[in-house]
Amino acid sequence: MNPTAQNFDGLGIAPNLLARLDQLKFKIPTPIQSKAIPVALSGKDMIGIAQTGTGKTLAFGIPLIQKLAALPATAQGLILLPTRELAEQVSLSLQKIVPNLPMVLVIGGASARHQTLALRRNPKIIIATPGRLIDLMESGIVSLKNIAVLILDEADRMLDMGFAPQINKIIVTTPARKQVLLFSATMPPEIAKLGTKYMQLPLRVEVAPAGTTSELVEQEIFVVAQETRPQLLEKILSEHSGPVLIFTRTKHGARKLAIAIRSMGHSADEIHSNRSLGQRRNALAGFKSGKYRILVATDIAARGIDVVGIELVINYDLPENPDDYLHRIGRTGRANHAGKAISLATPSQTSKINAIERAIRTRLSITKTPTDLPPRRAIPRPTASDRTAAPQNRFRNFRPRR
Repeated sequence: MNPTAQNFDGLGIAPNLLARLDQLKFKIPTPIQSKAIPVALSGKDMIGIAQTGTGKTLAFGIPLIQKLAALPATAQGLILLPTRELAEQVSLSLQKIVPNLPMVLVIGGASARHQTLALRRNPKIIIATPGRLIDLMESGIVSLKNIAVLILDEADRMLDMGFAPQINKIIVTTPARKQVLLFSATMPPEIAKLGTKYMQLPLRVEVAPAGTTSELVEQEIFVVAQETRPQLLEKILSEHSGPVLIFTRTKHGARKLAIAIRSMGHSADEIHSNRSLGQRRNALAGFKSGKYRILVATDIAARGIDVVGIELVINYDLPENPDDYLHRIGRTGRANHAGKAISLATPSQTSKINAIERAIRTRLSITKTPTDLPPRRAIPRPTASDRTAAPQNRFRNFRPRR
Protein backbone atom coordinates (compact mmCIF):
# COMPACT_ATOMS: atom_id res chain seq x y z
CA MET A 1 0.00 0.00 0.00
CA ASN A 2 1.10 3.51 -0.83
CA PRO A 3 2.62 5.60 1.98
CA THR A 4 1.32 9.12 2.43
CA ALA A 5 1.97 10.83 -0.91
CA GLN A 6 3.17 14.40 -1.41
CA ASN A 7 0.75 14.92 -4.30
CA PHE A 8 -1.90 13.03 -6.28
CA ASP A 9 0.56 11.95 -8.98
CA GLY A 10 1.52 8.30 -8.80
CA LEU A 11 -1.75 7.12 -7.24
CA GLY A 12 -3.06 5.81 -10.56
CA ILE A 13 -5.50 8.66 -11.15
CA ALA A 14 -6.39 9.41 -14.78
CA PRO A 15 -4.93 12.62 -16.27
CA ASN A 16 -8.29 14.36 -16.71
CA LEU A 17 -9.15 13.79 -13.03
CA LEU A 18 -5.68 14.94 -11.96
CA ALA A 19 -6.22 18.14 -13.91
CA ARG A 20 -9.61 18.63 -12.27
CA LEU A 21 -8.16 18.12 -8.77
CA ASP A 22 -5.50 20.69 -9.60
CA GLN A 23 -8.19 23.16 -10.72
CA LEU A 24 -10.01 22.63 -7.42
CA LYS A 25 -6.76 23.31 -5.50
CA PHE A 26 -6.47 19.77 -4.14
CA LYS A 27 -2.69 19.52 -3.97
CA ILE A 28 -1.70 17.09 -1.20
CA PRO A 29 -3.74 13.93 -0.54
CA THR A 30 -4.72 13.04 3.00
CA PRO A 31 -3.39 9.78 4.44
CA ILE A 32 -6.63 7.89 3.74
CA GLN A 33 -6.62 9.19 0.16
CA SER A 34 -2.99 8.15 -0.37
CA LYS A 35 -3.64 4.63 0.86
CA ALA A 36 -7.19 3.99 -0.31
CA ILE A 37 -7.18 5.40 -3.86
CA PRO A 38 -4.62 2.92 -5.33
CA VAL A 39 -6.37 -0.03 -3.67
CA ALA A 40 -9.80 1.08 -4.87
CA LEU A 41 -8.50 1.69 -8.39
CA SER A 42 -7.10 -1.85 -8.47
CA GLY A 43 -10.68 -3.17 -8.33
CA LYS A 44 -10.23 -4.98 -5.00
CA ASP A 45 -12.75 -4.86 -2.18
CA MET A 46 -11.61 -2.65 0.68
CA ILE A 47 -12.40 -1.69 4.27
CA GLY A 48 -11.17 1.83 5.04
CA ILE A 49 -10.85 2.88 8.68
CA ALA A 50 -10.33 6.59 9.26
CA GLN A 51 -11.58 9.32 11.54
CA THR A 52 -14.27 11.70 10.33
CA GLY A 53 -13.02 14.74 8.44
CA THR A 54 -10.05 12.96 6.85
CA GLY A 55 -11.11 13.18 3.21
CA LYS A 56 -12.91 9.88 2.72
CA THR A 57 -15.25 11.28 0.05
CA LEU A 58 -12.39 11.82 -2.38
CA ALA A 59 -10.86 8.50 -1.31
CA PHE A 60 -13.83 6.62 -2.75
CA GLY A 61 -15.17 9.28 -5.14
CA ILE A 62 -12.15 9.45 -7.44
CA PRO A 63 -11.90 5.65 -7.95
CA LEU A 64 -15.68 5.41 -8.43
CA ILE A 65 -15.73 8.09 -11.15
CA GLN A 66 -12.68 6.66 -12.90
CA LYS A 67 -13.95 3.07 -12.87
CA LEU A 68 -17.40 3.99 -14.17
CA ALA A 69 -15.78 5.84 -17.09
CA ALA A 70 -14.07 2.60 -18.15
CA LEU A 71 -17.12 0.35 -17.81
CA PRO A 72 -20.10 -0.12 -20.16
CA ALA A 73 -22.55 2.78 -20.28
CA THR A 74 -25.13 0.84 -18.24
CA ALA A 75 -22.79 0.39 -15.24
CA GLN A 76 -23.75 2.32 -12.10
CA GLY A 77 -22.30 3.14 -8.71
CA LEU A 78 -24.27 3.17 -5.44
CA ILE A 79 -23.22 5.12 -2.35
CA LEU A 80 -25.12 4.39 0.88
CA LEU A 81 -24.93 6.86 3.78
CA PRO A 82 -26.69 7.15 7.15
CA THR A 83 -28.13 10.68 7.01
CA ARG A 84 -29.63 13.15 4.55
CA GLU A 85 -27.04 15.81 5.38
CA LEU A 86 -24.12 13.49 4.74
CA ALA A 87 -25.67 12.29 1.48
CA GLU A 88 -26.10 15.88 0.31
CA GLN A 89 -22.50 16.68 1.26
CA VAL A 90 -21.15 13.72 -0.74
CA SER A 91 -23.34 14.68 -3.70
CA LEU A 92 -21.99 18.24 -3.70
CA SER A 93 -18.39 17.02 -3.44
CA LEU A 94 -18.73 14.63 -6.40
CA GLN A 95 -20.51 17.25 -8.50
CA LYS A 96 -17.53 19.56 -8.02
CA ILE A 97 -15.19 16.90 -9.42
CA VAL A 98 -17.33 16.01 -12.46
CA PRO A 99 -20.16 18.57 -12.81
CA ASN A 100 -21.80 16.85 -15.80
CA LEU A 101 -21.81 13.30 -14.44
CA PRO A 102 -25.45 12.14 -14.10
CA MET A 103 -26.20 11.35 -10.46
CA VAL A 104 -29.26 11.31 -8.25
CA LEU A 105 -29.72 12.01 -4.56
CA VAL A 106 -32.23 9.58 -3.00
CA ILE A 107 -33.13 10.79 0.50
CA GLY A 108 -36.19 11.14 2.68
CA GLY A 109 -37.80 14.54 3.12
CA ALA A 110 -37.20 15.49 -0.53
CA SER A 111 -39.48 15.10 -3.53
CA ALA A 112 -39.97 11.42 -4.32
CA ARG A 113 -41.39 12.41 -7.70
CA HIS A 114 -38.22 14.25 -8.71
CA GLN A 115 -36.10 11.34 -7.51
CA THR A 116 -38.23 8.91 -9.50
CA LEU A 117 -37.81 10.95 -12.69
CA ALA A 118 -34.06 11.17 -12.16
CA LEU A 119 -33.78 7.42 -11.57
CA ARG A 120 -35.65 6.65 -14.79
CA ARG A 121 -32.89 8.50 -16.67
CA ASN A 122 -30.41 5.82 -15.49
CA PRO A 123 -27.90 8.00 -13.60
CA LYS A 124 -24.30 6.83 -13.31
CA ILE A 125 -24.24 7.32 -9.54
CA ILE A 126 -27.01 6.83 -6.96
CA ILE A 127 -26.35 8.51 -3.59
CA ALA A 128 -28.88 7.31 -1.04
CA THR A 129 -29.96 6.80 2.52
CA PRO A 130 -31.22 3.25 3.14
CA GLY A 131 -34.80 4.11 4.07
CA ARG A 132 -35.81 6.04 0.97
CA LEU A 133 -33.92 3.65 -1.33
CA ILE A 134 -35.83 0.68 0.10
CA ASP A 135 -39.11 2.55 -0.41
CA LEU A 136 -38.33 3.13 -4.08
CA MET A 137 -37.14 -0.45 -4.54
CA GLU A 138 -40.36 -1.83 -3.07
CA SER A 139 -42.37 0.46 -5.33
CA GLY A 140 -40.55 -0.95 -8.37
CA ILE A 141 -39.09 2.45 -9.24
CA VAL A 142 -35.41 1.58 -8.89
CA SER A 143 -33.42 -1.50 -9.89
CA LEU A 144 -29.90 -2.19 -8.67
CA LYS A 145 -29.07 -4.86 -11.27
CA ASN A 146 -26.40 -2.67 -12.91
CA ILE A 147 -24.47 -1.69 -9.78
CA ALA A 148 -20.77 -2.24 -10.47
CA VAL A 149 -19.39 -0.42 -7.42
CA LEU A 150 -21.08 -0.34 -4.01
CA ILE A 151 -19.82 2.09 -1.37
CA LEU A 152 -20.92 1.99 2.26
CA ASP A 153 -19.85 5.24 3.90
CA GLU A 154 -20.03 5.74 7.67
CA ALA A 155 -21.01 2.08 7.90
CA ASP A 156 -20.69 1.94 11.68
CA ARG A 157 -23.13 4.81 12.02
CA MET A 158 -25.64 3.11 9.72
CA LEU A 159 -25.50 0.02 11.92
CA ASP A 160 -25.85 2.15 15.07
CA MET A 161 -29.00 3.68 13.59
CA GLY A 162 -30.55 0.24 13.03
CA PHE A 163 -30.14 0.09 9.26
CA ALA A 164 -28.61 -3.41 9.17
CA PRO A 165 -31.81 -5.07 7.76
CA GLN A 166 -32.11 -2.43 5.04
CA ILE A 167 -28.42 -2.70 4.13
CA ASN A 168 -28.72 -6.46 3.80
CA LYS A 169 -31.85 -6.14 1.68
CA ILE A 170 -30.16 -3.63 -0.61
CA ILE A 171 -26.93 -5.58 -1.04
CA VAL A 172 -28.63 -8.86 -1.97
CA THR A 173 -30.40 -7.13 -4.88
CA THR A 174 -27.09 -5.96 -6.39
CA PRO A 175 -25.00 -8.18 -8.72
CA ALA A 176 -22.80 -10.80 -7.10
CA ARG A 177 -19.81 -9.52 -9.09
CA LYS A 178 -19.16 -5.95 -8.02
CA GLN A 179 -16.56 -3.99 -6.10
CA VAL A 180 -17.44 -3.15 -2.50
CA LEU A 181 -15.76 -0.28 -0.64
CA LEU A 182 -16.67 0.10 3.03
CA PHE A 183 -15.61 3.12 5.09
CA SER A 184 -15.98 3.50 8.83
CA ALA A 185 -14.53 5.53 11.68
CA THR A 186 -14.54 2.50 13.99
CA MET A 187 -14.28 -1.25 13.53
CA PRO A 188 -16.96 -2.95 15.63
CA PRO A 189 -17.61 -6.70 15.14
CA GLU A 190 -20.66 -5.93 12.98
CA ILE A 191 -18.43 -4.28 10.38
CA ALA A 192 -16.21 -7.34 10.23
CA LYS A 193 -19.32 -9.49 9.70
CA LEU A 194 -20.40 -7.30 6.79
CA GLY A 195 -16.97 -7.71 5.26
CA THR A 196 -17.05 -11.47 5.64
CA LYS A 197 -20.56 -11.80 4.24
CA TYR A 198 -20.48 -9.48 1.24
CA MET A 199 -16.83 -8.78 0.32
CA GLN A 200 -14.20 -10.84 -1.50
CA LEU A 201 -10.95 -10.93 0.50
CA PRO A 202 -11.15 -7.22 1.37
CA LEU A 203 -7.97 -5.30 1.99
CA ARG A 204 -7.99 -3.22 5.16
CA VAL A 205 -6.67 0.34 4.96
CA GLU A 206 -6.30 2.13 8.28
CA VAL A 207 -4.74 5.52 8.86
CA ALA A 208 -5.37 5.76 12.60
CA PRO A 209 -6.23 3.16 15.24
CA ALA A 210 -9.99 2.72 15.47
CA GLY A 211 -11.39 4.84 18.26
CA THR A 212 -8.58 7.39 18.39
CA THR A 213 -9.29 11.12 18.35
CA SER A 214 -7.55 13.83 16.34
CA GLU A 215 -4.46 15.34 17.93
CA LEU A 216 -5.74 18.73 16.77
CA VAL A 217 -8.72 18.58 19.14
CA GLU A 218 -8.20 19.74 22.74
CA GLN A 219 -10.65 17.88 25.01
CA GLU A 220 -12.06 19.05 28.31
CA ILE A 221 -14.89 17.91 30.57
CA PHE A 222 -16.80 19.61 33.39
CA VAL A 223 -18.66 17.65 36.05
CA VAL A 224 -21.50 19.99 36.95
CA ALA A 225 -24.95 19.83 38.55
CA GLN A 226 -27.81 19.47 36.09
CA GLU A 227 -29.39 22.79 37.07
CA THR A 228 -26.07 24.65 36.66
CA ARG A 229 -25.42 23.56 33.06
CA PRO A 230 -27.19 26.55 31.41
CA GLN A 231 -25.09 29.01 33.40
CA LEU A 232 -21.86 27.18 32.61
CA LEU A 233 -22.83 27.04 28.94
CA GLU A 234 -23.44 30.80 28.93
CA LYS A 235 -19.97 31.41 30.35
CA ILE A 236 -18.32 29.05 27.84
CA LEU A 237 -20.07 30.73 24.93
CA SER A 238 -18.98 34.16 26.15
CA GLU A 239 -15.33 32.99 26.11
CA HIS A 240 -15.38 31.72 22.50
CA SER A 241 -16.12 33.97 19.54
CA GLY A 242 -15.95 31.45 16.68
CA PRO A 243 -18.48 28.94 15.31
CA VAL A 244 -19.83 26.54 17.96
CA LEU A 245 -21.61 23.21 17.44
CA ILE A 246 -23.61 21.94 20.44
CA PHE A 247 -24.97 18.40 20.79
CA THR A 248 -28.03 17.45 22.81
CA ARG A 249 -29.52 14.02 23.45
CA THR A 250 -33.07 14.74 22.23
CA LYS A 251 -34.71 16.88 19.56
CA HIS A 252 -36.90 18.53 22.21
CA GLY A 253 -33.76 19.39 24.16
CA ALA A 254 -32.17 20.84 21.01
CA ARG A 255 -35.13 23.15 20.39
CA LYS A 256 -35.29 24.26 24.00
CA LEU A 257 -31.55 24.93 24.16
CA ALA A 258 -31.55 26.90 20.89
CA ILE A 259 -34.24 29.17 22.35
CA ALA A 260 -32.21 29.63 25.54
CA ILE A 261 -29.04 30.46 23.60
CA ARG A 262 -30.86 33.09 21.55
CA SER A 263 -32.07 34.64 24.80
CA MET A 264 -28.39 34.94 25.81
CA GLY A 265 -27.88 37.20 22.81
CA HIS A 266 -26.27 34.72 20.41
CA SER A 267 -27.40 33.86 16.89
CA ALA A 268 -28.40 30.19 16.87
CA ASP A 269 -30.45 27.60 15.01
CA GLU A 270 -31.20 23.93 15.47
CA ILE A 271 -30.96 20.78 13.35
CA HIS A 272 -32.69 17.49 14.20
CA SER A 273 -35.18 14.99 12.81
CA ASN A 274 -38.25 17.04 13.73
CA ARG A 275 -37.22 19.74 11.27
CA SER A 276 -38.09 19.51 7.60
CA LEU A 277 -35.36 18.96 5.03
CA GLY A 278 -35.66 22.61 3.99
CA GLN A 279 -35.29 23.81 7.57
CA ARG A 280 -32.26 21.59 8.10
CA ARG A 281 -30.68 22.86 4.89
CA ASN A 282 -31.31 26.48 5.89
CA ALA A 283 -29.88 25.92 9.37
CA LEU A 284 -26.73 24.32 7.99
CA ALA A 285 -26.34 26.96 5.27
CA GLY A 286 -26.80 29.71 7.88
CA PHE A 287 -24.16 28.11 10.10
CA LYS A 288 -21.70 27.86 7.20
CA SER A 289 -22.29 31.47 6.11
CA GLY A 290 -22.03 32.92 9.62
CA LYS A 291 -25.68 33.91 9.88
CA TYR A 292 -25.85 31.62 12.91
CA ARG A 293 -22.75 31.42 15.10
CA ILE A 294 -24.14 28.49 17.05
CA LEU A 295 -25.82 25.34 15.78
CA VAL A 296 -27.59 22.97 18.17
CA ALA A 297 -27.88 19.40 16.89
CA THR A 298 -28.81 15.87 17.82
CA ASP A 299 -26.69 12.87 16.84
CA ILE A 300 -28.63 12.44 13.59
CA ALA A 301 -26.60 15.40 12.30
CA ALA A 302 -23.28 14.39 13.84
CA ARG A 303 -21.84 13.09 10.58
CA GLY A 304 -23.64 15.31 8.12
CA ILE A 305 -22.03 18.57 9.21
CA ASP A 306 -18.92 19.08 7.12
CA VAL A 307 -17.88 22.61 8.05
CA VAL A 308 -14.24 23.64 8.17
CA GLY A 309 -13.44 26.09 10.95
CA ILE A 310 -15.75 25.00 13.77
CA GLU A 311 -13.89 26.38 16.78
CA LEU A 312 -15.70 24.49 19.50
CA VAL A 313 -17.88 21.41 19.92
CA ILE A 314 -19.90 21.20 23.13
CA ASN A 315 -21.51 18.00 24.37
CA TYR A 316 -24.31 19.60 26.39
CA ASP A 317 -25.59 16.05 26.91
CA LEU A 318 -23.16 13.15 26.90
CA PRO A 319 -23.91 10.68 24.07
CA GLU A 320 -25.71 7.44 24.85
CA ASN A 321 -23.22 5.48 22.73
CA PRO A 322 -19.55 6.11 23.65
CA ASP A 323 -18.52 5.84 19.98
CA ASP A 324 -20.74 8.83 19.20
CA TYR A 325 -18.41 10.97 21.30
CA LEU A 326 -15.72 10.38 18.68
CA HIS A 327 -18.05 11.30 15.83
CA ARG A 328 -19.29 14.43 17.59
CA ILE A 329 -15.90 15.94 18.38
CA GLY A 330 -14.74 14.99 14.88
CA ARG A 331 -16.71 18.03 13.66
CA THR A 332 -13.84 20.24 14.87
CA GLY A 333 -10.11 19.92 14.25
CA ARG A 334 -10.71 19.31 10.54
CA ALA A 335 -8.48 20.11 7.54
CA ASN A 336 -5.48 20.87 9.81
CA HIS A 337 -7.43 23.45 11.84
CA ALA A 338 -7.11 23.18 15.62
CA GLY A 339 -10.31 22.79 17.61
CA LYS A 340 -11.68 22.21 21.09
CA ALA A 341 -14.31 19.89 22.54
CA ILE A 342 -16.00 20.56 25.90
CA SER A 343 -18.36 18.08 27.54
CA LEU A 344 -20.77 18.72 30.40
CA ALA A 345 -21.38 15.73 32.66
CA THR A 346 -23.44 15.41 35.82
CA PRO A 347 -22.00 13.81 38.99
CA SER A 348 -24.07 10.66 38.33
CA GLN A 349 -22.48 10.08 34.90
CA THR A 350 -19.10 8.73 36.02
CA SER A 351 -19.75 5.43 34.25
CA LYS A 352 -20.45 7.24 30.98
CA ILE A 353 -17.21 9.18 31.28
CA ASN A 354 -15.32 5.93 31.87
CA ALA A 355 -16.99 4.31 28.84
CA ILE A 356 -16.00 7.25 26.63
CA GLU A 357 -12.41 7.10 27.88
CA ARG A 358 -12.26 3.39 27.02
CA ALA A 359 -13.70 4.06 23.57
CA ILE A 360 -11.20 6.81 22.72
CA ARG A 361 -8.29 5.23 24.63
CA THR A 362 -7.60 8.53 26.37
CA ARG A 363 -8.07 9.97 29.83
CA LEU A 364 -10.20 13.12 29.71
CA SER A 365 -9.10 16.23 31.57
CA ILE A 366 -11.75 17.10 34.18
CA THR A 367 -11.89 20.85 34.84
CA LYS A 368 -13.21 22.46 37.98
CA THR A 369 -16.45 24.37 37.42
CA PRO A 370 -15.83 28.14 37.59
CA THR A 371 -17.31 30.00 40.55
CA ASP A 372 -18.06 33.20 38.60
CA LEU A 373 -21.00 31.86 36.63
CA PRO A 374 -23.67 34.27 35.38
CA PRO A 375 -26.94 34.35 37.33
CA ARG A 376 -29.65 31.87 36.43
CA ARG A 377 -32.06 33.14 33.81
CA ALA A 378 -35.54 31.95 32.98
CA ILE A 379 -35.77 30.18 29.64
CA PRO A 380 -38.32 32.06 27.51
CA ARG A 381 -41.40 30.26 26.30
CA PRO A 382 -41.31 29.28 22.60
CA THR A 383 -42.70 31.89 20.24
CA ALA A 384 -44.55 31.08 17.02
CA SER A 385 -41.27 31.31 15.07
CA ASP A 386 -39.57 28.96 17.54
CA ARG A 387 -42.17 26.22 17.21
CA THR A 388 -41.08 23.58 14.74
CA ALA A 389 -43.64 20.93 13.96
CA ALA A 390 -42.57 17.62 12.50
CA PRO A 391 -42.63 17.82 8.71
CA GLN A 392 -45.71 16.41 7.02
CA ASN A 393 -45.18 13.35 4.86
CA ARG A 394 -46.50 14.38 1.44
CA PHE A 395 -45.95 10.90 0.01
CA ARG A 396 -48.18 8.46 1.82
CA ASN A 397 -46.73 5.51 -0.08
CA PHE A 398 -43.39 6.07 1.61
CA ARG A 399 -42.74 5.08 5.21
CA PRO A 400 -41.09 7.80 7.30
CA ARG A 401 -37.43 7.26 8.07
CA ARG A 402 -35.04 8.86 10.51
